[in-house]
Amino acid sequence: MSSICHKTGRWRRAAAVGAFLLIASALAAPAVHASPWAEVGDSQLRSDVQLLAAAGVVDGITTHWPIPWAGVLQRLNDNAALAGQPANVQAAARRVLTAARAQLESHRIKASASVDVASTPGVVRGFDGMGREKAQGQISGEVIFNTTAIRLNVGGQLSDWSNGQGKFMPDGSYIAQKIGGAVIYAGYLDHWWGPGWISALSLSNNARPFPQVGIERLSTSPFRTPWLSWIGPWQAEFFVGVLDGQRVAENTLYSGLRLTFNPLPGLEIGLARTEEFCGKGHTCKPLAGYFHFQNAVGKPNYANDEGVFDIHYSGMAWGTAYELYTQIMNEDSNPITHSFSSHLIGGSVWIPVGATTARVTVEYTDSVPTVNIFSFGTVNHGYVYNNWDYVDGMRYRGRTLGFSLDSDSRLTSVQASWAGAHNWTYTLTYHHAAIATPQNFRLNVVTTAPVTINLGEMRVKMPLKWATVEVAGRIQDDQPRPHKGFEASIEAALTFNL
Repeated sequence: MSSICHKTGRWRRAAAVGAFLLIASALAAPAVHASPWAEVGDSQLRSDVQLLAAAGVVDGITTHWPIPWAGVLQRLNDNAALAGQPANVQAAARRVLTAARAQLESHRIKASASVDVASTPGVVRGFDGMGREKAQGQISGEVIFNTTAIRLNVGGQLSDWSNGQGKFMPDGSYIAQKIGGAVIYAGYLDHWWGPGWISALSLSNNARPFPQVGIERLSTSPFRTPWLSWIGPWQAEFFVGVLDGQRVAENTLYSGLRLTFNPLPGLEIGLARTEEFCGKGHTCKPLAGYFHFQNAVGKPNYANDEGVFDIHYSGMAWGTAYELYTQIMNEDSNPITHSFSSHLIGGSVWIPVGATTARVTVEYTDSVPTVNIFSFGTVNHGYVYNNWDYVDGMRYRGRTLGFSLDSDSRLTSVQASWAGAHNWTYTLTYHHAAIATPQNFRLNVVTTAPVTINLGEMRVKMPLKWATVEVAGRIQDDQPRPHKGFEASIEAALTFNL
């Protein structure tokens, strides 16, 4: 009986919060951010950018987020690029231009607030992930000057209703300075490196952003020299951060480097390397570790690194945009053999519905690592995101930095998303998740024992006149261990200006 009462109370709290959000939306002002880049999290904005790339309106650098607005607007401001394009492509262009102009508005301080409450957070966290805990909220102030952008976010999150212990959350805060053709930034930024919509193998928004400093190219224009012009439009980013908080190896440093280029129309190639180094109890030789590509008994590597290669191709066929993509992540230095490789493969189509568009995506992710890059019959369980020396692995504050289901897991997803009238976005998603395996004797932070879950989610995002409201409902036939059994949950988020 007490268990039933506890669940009932939890549902009442969730319902009360949901009602509050809907009432508050009538009083709130519209949420408009100031930002030099298109940030991780807005799946409809990403869908519009990709549709424009497939139609040849913008270049093909679409898998490297956040994306500086300068690269997107470089060709989009040219009206000739939209001449003769279908109605749904022109509608996507209008939405992207509206978002860019609002976010690039300068010399005006903008303040906003957001809240996200869930009866249970989602098991699978994709590009459009909502809250990571049961409750979180932030107040934000931001401003853009001619060459400088500043945002300060102050808030907290709550992982359990019963204990009431919150955690400070500065996520999304940053200062960014334009220097020449690049932007140098410091703060807490989410990244999404890869073509997947549901998963990114090495770096995603699954874990909270950690403090970091980095540099990213602002434009995606090609090289002028004939020696390098063949790679076409390109993007590059490098950052170094600190994995602070409770860890066995405290204050481990983390770096990320990604190069993305577009050598042929529709073809995008990404190369990335992520690395853990230094930290409590570890030899700290950053340069020696970064350029040390062997990991043998006589020549141990001081770092724990991952290498990523992804290919993305998009285009138009019979008036319909499409994409095909794959991503491979190696846990060891050799790219072909002894690579311990994870794999991701997927594809999408954008179906015109008058001036609106429906996107359908099918994606499969597998973090049971093959010993060699394509030796699918020969695997090494538990190797992904884990490391003998860095026992915390490629994780931050309890979550994997890459694939949301962590090591030794497989995920098949089907997602349909439609941007309808008034820019309301409706999304239906089905996941078949096999989380961990009995052979994984190392760590999986999602579940304490292997489990297979079928999960369905229905979501609607409503940019109303005075607010943006997003509501998601989920059902699943089982839960990550130690919990068991069927579960239904609801999550609601509200963002508004102060």
